[in-house]
Amino acid sequence: MRGVRRRLLAASAAVTLFMGLDLALVSPGPTISHAVEPPVELKWHQLVPPAPPAPPKSFLSGRPTSPINPAGPHDGAAPPPGQPDGRWMSGPLPQSDAPAPVVAALDGKRVRIGGYVVSLDFDATKVKEFLLVPFVGACIHVPPPPANQIIYVKSAEGFEVTGQFEPVWITGTLKVTSAFTGLAEAGYSLEADRVEHR
Repeated sequence: MRGVRRRLLAASAAVTLFMGLDLALVSPGPTISHAVEPPVELKWHQLVPPAPPAPPKSFLSGRPTSPINPAGPHDGAAPPPGQPDGRWMSGPLPQSDAPAPVVAALDGKRVRIGGYVVSLDFDATKVKEFLLVPFVGACIHVPPPPANQIIYVKSAEGFEVTGQFEPVWITGTLKVTSAFTGLAEAGYSLEADRVEHR
């Protein structure tokens, strides 16, 4: 009887040990709850939404002819006033103060984009706030590009600059929020977690 009892206890211990190993193999270990996603490589043209399709062209695209007068040309009525060339059925061009359109799908994306630095706030040679623009001279020597081609960047740590319009790669989280600066309006904002010299 003692032999049977010992074998049952040994078998029970073996099953418990096996189940413990099985659970240890199945149970996930510690996980990283917030894995950093790799940044999306952005090109400047991707910050501009696609243009809406053009309306179909009218068959009346040429110069209109004079309206037909059913009473005849000699009924005593004054002829309709003529239209200047190129102005038929068109009014003055609409003036819009609407900001340049942005790509809403980019909001909250972690991105990497290259451009040129236009400093806004710096301490000695360290820049913490700047505009990122696609070409040299934007906002200073030439008129600013549209708002959807300017990114307002904040870098908590800042980075060293060696000259004006420094080419850099910026990695961080892009926000579709406009920012008004003394130089230009930016259609996007970005919290930089990495700045690399190009």
